[in-house]
Amino acid sequence: MQLHLSPSMRSITISSNNGFVDLMKIKVAARHISYRTLFHTILILAFLLPFVFILTALVTLEGVNNCSSLDCLGRRFGPRLLGRDDSGRLVRDFYKILNQVNSEEIPSSLKLPDSFNQLVTDMKNNQYDAKTFGLILKGTMEKLEKEIREAKFAELMNKHFAASSIPKGIHCLSLRLTDEYSSNAHARKQLPPPELLPLLSDNSMYHYVLSTDNVLAASVVVASTVQSSLKPEKIVFHIITDKKTYAGMHSWFALNSVSPAIVEVKGVHQFDWLTRENIPVLEAIESHNGIRNYYHGNHVSGANLSATTPRTFASKLQARSPKYISLLNHIRIYLPELFPNLDKIVFLDDDVVIQHDLAPLWDIDLEGKVNGAVETCRGEDEWVMSKTFRNYFNFSHPLIAQYLNPDECAWAYGMNVFDLRAWRKANIRDTYHSWLKENLNANLTMWKLGTLPPALIAFKGHVHPIDPYWHLLGLGYQNKTNIESVKKAAVIHYNGQSKPWLPIGFDHLRPFWTKYVNYSNDFIRNCHILDS
Repeated sequence: MQLHLSPSMRSITISSNNGFVDLMKIKVAARHISYRTLFHTILILAFLLPFVFILTALVTLEGVNNCSSLDCLGRRFGPRLLGRDDSGRLVRDFYKILNQVNSEEIPSSLKLPDSFNQLVTDMKNNQYDAKTFGLILKGTMEKLEKEIREAKFAELMNKHFAASSIPKGIHCLSLRLTDEYSSNAHARKQLPPPELLPLLSDNSMYHYVLSTDNVLAASVVVASTVQSSLKPEKIVFHIITDKKTYAGMHSWFALNSVSPAIVEVKGVHQFDWLTRENIPVLEAIESHNGIRNYYHGNHVSGANLSATTPRTFASKLQARSPKYISLLNHIRIYLPELFPNLDKIVFLDDDVVIQHDLAPLWDIDLEGKVNGAVETCRGEDEWVMSKTFRNYFNFSHPLIAQYLNPDECAWAYGMNVFDLRAWRKANIRDTYHSWLKENLNANLTMWKLGTLPPALIAFKGHVHPIDPYWHLLGLGYQNKTNIESVKKAAVIHYNGQSKPWLPIGFDHLRPFWTKYVNYSNDFIRNCHILDS
C-alpha cells in the first residue's frame, strides 16, 4: 500500500503496491481544513488500519463472527485495545448463573457424569452453555452429598453393631475358662481363701466394686489397680457378674492370683437381696416388649435419616445399646444393700484403666454427700466435658421441665467414691425407681440414655465434685484425645463405642489398656486375644 501527495497538497491518493490501481483518491479544499491536520489524520489511519484487519481476522478465527452489533464488537475489542483484563466480568456473570441455578430443580432428564473426565468429555461433545453446566455441577454435588451421607450412616450402623457384639477372642476366653471351672479343682477354689474372708467387710481396707460380664476387661481393671497401688495389700475387689459368666470369671481370678490384693467374685444369683420383689422396675424393663424392641430391634426402621445429622444419629444409637437394660448396669443403685457392712467404696466401670495410686480417694471429705464424682460441664469438648442436664433430658416433657434445671452440671459414672453410710440415710434408690417408672409410663420420652439420667435425678443434691485428675473420660469417643492428659490422669475411661478390646478401638489409645493384658497366659494366647 502506497500514499501519494500532490505537489500542491490538494490531492491525496492511496494505491496498491504496483501503483496501477487507485484505492482511494481525495481532493482537499484548503478553506475547510488545513493541510497539516489532514496529513496527520492520514498518517494515523494508515497506522491503525492494519491492526483493525488483524483483529477482525482473529475474531473470525475464534468463531465469534455472530457478534454483529457495534455494542458487541465494542465489548470484545475495547478491553483488548485498551489492554484491560475482562476476566472479572466473566466471573461475575458466572456467579449470577450459579445463583440462578441454585433456585431451580434439576431436570430429571439431565444426565450427570460419574467422573471429572466424563464431565469434560460431555462438555466438549455437547457444547453445554453456562446454565446447563451450572445445573450439572449442582446435580453432581447433590448426588455426592447424598452418597457421602448414606455412607456415613452405614458406617455408624456398622460401628454400633461392632460395639454391641462380643469379639471372638473374648467369647473364646469365657468359654474356655467356664470349661476349666468344670474340670479343674484349682479353678473352683474359694475366693478369697477362708482365712481372708473377714477382710471382705473390714472398713480399714480399700474396697473396690466392679460389675461386669467381660473377663478380659475385669482382668485389666484389677491388674492396673494393683500394679498402680502403693499399698496393694490393702486392696479388696468385689466383682459382680451374671450367672452365665460367673464360672469363667471365677476361674480367671482363681488361676491368676493378684496377691497381696484380695478378689471376691459373686454372681447376681448369689445375692439374697436381689429378688424380683426388691427390683420390680428392672424386672418390668427387661420383660416389657416395647422396651426390648427399642433396645434389640431394628435401629433404622422408622428413623427419618434425611432430617437427622450423623452426630445425632450416633447419639441415638449409643442410647439404644442393649447394655442399658442389663441388671449389671443398674446394679450400682443397690450398693448399700449388697454390701451392708461397708462404709465407703470406689465403684469402677469395666472400661477403665488405673494409672496412679487411688488410696487418697479414701481421704477425700465428701462433706456429708453420697457420691464423689468428676463433673462433666467444665471442659471445652462437646462430646464429653460440656454436659449439663439439657444434654440428657427432654425438657419439652412437663415433668422434666417442672423438676429439673437444664443448666445444672452433670457428672460422670465410671469412677465414683460412694459413702454408703450417708447413702443409707438418703432416699436415693426409691427416687431412682420412681423416675424409672415415670419414664417407662411415658414410653421413654423423658430421656433415652441408659442409667445415668435417672441417677442424675436420684443423686441430685448428694454429689460432691472431685478433682478431674481422678477421672479422664472420652477415650472411646474421641481419637483426638490429648496424649499428655491421658498420661497424667489417675483413671482413664474408654467410655463410648471404641472400646480398646474391639477392632474399632483407637490404635494410639489402645496401648494404655493392653499394657495390663497378660499375653503370656495360655488362655489369652490360645484365644488369640487382640491378635494382629
